[in-house]
Amino acid sequence: MAVLKQLPNVLEHFNALKPQLDALIEVMLDLTKCIVEFKQLPSQYISTDAQAMSTAMADTPAAAYWTFRSIVACHSQILSLAGLRDAYTASNTDAWELATLAHRVSRILEHFKKLIAICYQQIDENRQIEAYHNLVRLLETIHMDNMKVLRALIYAKDDIQPVVDGSSRTRVNIDVLRRKHVLLLISSLDLSDEEIFVLDHMYRGHKAREEFDYAIVWLPIVDRSTASDEGYRQKFEQLQAMMPWYTVQHPTIIEPAVVKYVKEVWKFSKKTILVPVDPQGRILNQNAFHMLWIWGNLAFPFSAEKEAALWKAESWRLELLIDDIDTTVLEWMKEERFICLYGGGDIEWIRRFTTSAKAVARAAQINLGMAYVGKNNAKERFRKISRIVIQENLSHTLTDPTEVWFFWARLESMLYSKLQHGATVEDDHIMQEVMTILSFDGSEQGWAIFWRGTHEMARAKGEMAVDCMMEFEKWKDDADQMGFVAGLNNYLQRVHTPRHCNRLILPDIHGPIPERLACAECGRTMEMFFMYRCCPE
Repeated sequence: MAVLKQLPNVLEHFNALKPQLDALIEVMLDLTKCIVEFKQLPSQYISTDAQAMSTAMADTPAAAYWTFRSIVACHSQILSLAGLRDAYTASNTDAWELATLAHRVSRILEHFKKLIAICYQQIDENRQIEAYHNLVRLLETIHMDNMKVLRALIYAKDDIQPVVDGSSRTRVNIDVLRRKHVLLLISSLDLSDEEIFVLDHMYRGHKAREEFDYAIVWLPIVDRSTASDEGYRQKFEQLQAMMPWYTVQHPTIIEPAVVKYVKEVWKFSKKTILVPVDPQGRILNQNAFHMLWIWGNLAFPFSAEKEAALWKAESWRLELLIDDIDTTVLEWMKEERFICLYGGGDIEWIRRFTTSAKAVARAAQINLGMAYVGKNNAKERFRKISRIVIQENLSHTLTDPTEVWFFWARLESMLYSKLQHGATVEDDHIMQEVMTILSFDGSEQGWAIFWRGTHEMARAKGEMAVDCMMEFEKWKDDADQMGFVAGLNNYLQRVHTPRHCNRLILPDIHGPIPERLACAECGRTMEMFFMYRCCPE
């Protein structure tokens, strides 16, 4: 009966200390679990000599001491409750002691949490290093089919269907790619609409030819820390919806080791690359985009050997330059007309050049077709100028900005491909002509190339192009005797002066920037500058 009469006092004392007891017991348990967690870390990925690990081991005795001291304090309070020893007098002192111990143990716990977070980071890094080396070895090994390679590059587990079929918008297993030629489309989320549109055109075209049987898989490379953001998710889904080929279901399923390999070995930075994998899992080329842009599906299977063979059989000709970008120019070629391709962003120069060129064509009695091909990376300017060209009937013009983009993308691809094969302007005629056109475009002046047939050509830029038209009477006899293009070339050589200033703006090409480039006009080594440009249009 006496004990029961003391029950209200016991409960009152317990309720006063309960928050402090609960807090101390909780941090003691958390600290104990944290110390045990250190003992369970995988030794193959972190050594006891690692700084965070060695610090934790050195600090464990102190952590154990304060844990045991806290246990003793809790035990003492529980005994006090049972005996009701100085209940009201001891309550404030005991609460302060428990709170002080809880604070100290909490600080020790935070210290250990930071150390174990560092350990887990090191473990993850070491696992990724191991995964990277395993991937390197895997890609250097000969396989029976492409499954091991594709699983390693796309998604290695079997817990989900990692690939989305762009034609049906359904998820499928990687097995659908077994023993197929696969093109890995590797890009950021800044993949342009033009790239998708042109690639889509070629992808749909390959299905009509059995000998060009390949699949495309999009592997977007993104920052994993921001990949879950709503804006990134919407951008990914928007691009994914535009693609008729296979895509990964989400960028984050691509392992960090794969991202590291893509960046370090395949040199992916920002520019989209296309990596072909054959049915045996062999990597045929570190970037086949330039081949696809230049020759389309004729470059299949997009190997480095195929690229070398195509260049060996190639020559500088109008078909190589214009491809099938514009059907009107192709019709002119069939009609054996004289053809003039011209570009630039100065509408006044365009007016003067086209007017004088038409007058020369009438005087020389030649059937001349003129086509405006725009300027690189100037979509809005092209739209404005092409509208004026059409309204004023200055000449034919490419009408779709995608056509203009592809015209210049192919030239950049030719330059990149030639650089990769070690070509120079001194010994490679195609590279010389490609660099000349790109330098014409970089000069901010207008330029023009006249063609007769597929190989005979003459070119000029800026005021020289206008002046030679205005001064037709000075080379009219040569045009009558030698032919129009030959006569124009002869005149350009006579009036040519050694003074010139050619600028070549290299695109964001895949691979190292060449340390030395020779001027396409005089052969001297060009000076290298860095340029930062902002051209919103």
